[in-house]
Order: sequence, then structure tokens, then C-alpha cells
Amino acid sequence: MSLRYRGVLPALLTVLLLPLAQTASADDAKLALGKKVFTEQAMPSCSICHALQDAGATGAIGPSLDELKPSAAQVATAVRSGIGVMPAFTALSDEQVDAVAHYVATAAGRK
Repeated sequence: MSLRYRGVLPALLTVLLLPLAQTASADDAKLALGKKVFTEQAMPSCSICHALQDAGATGAIGPSLDELKPSAAQVATAVRSGIGVMPAFTALSDEQVDAVAHYVATAAGRK
């Protein structure tokens, strides 16, 4: 490879791969927030009622999310509006609801 083009390939790879790294980082942060909402921030904790292996949750009141495999949209609707005996979690922000919905759908293998 000539000296003239030697620096082009690394620069090109950086330009092409940087958006992927930023997306992965944002996704990791959203998953981390979602897991925190699921295990700690929602009151009562989602893990009290629901089983979800990734969260170490073994609740038996609500359905096992590993078996149900809900979509993010289904989780967000249930969290915002409640369903059956599950209350609506109106104290959670939109960011928290979106994060926990993304986390549950991903951890349950829907995505």
C-alpha cells in the first residue's frame, strides 16, 4: 500500500463504525436503565410479580415474561395503563417506561 493511502483505511473505518458504536452504547444505556426500573425503580418492583431470568426475578403473581415474550409496545401499554391486577405505573417517566419496555422485550427474547 502506498504511503498516500495508508491513513485512509483507518479513517474510513472510523467514519463507518463510529455510528454503530454510538448506537450500541445508547442501547446498552437504555437496557441498563430498563433493568434498573424493573428491579428497583418501579414501585412496587416488577420483580415481585413477574419472573424474568435476566433480572433474577422469580415472581409468580403475574405471568412469566420469559414465557410470554411480550413486545416492547405490549410492555409499555401494560406499564402505562395497567392490566388485570397490575396497576398503572403513573409515577414512571416516559423515558423509564420506554427503557423498561425495551429491556423486558429484549431480555425475554422478543427482539
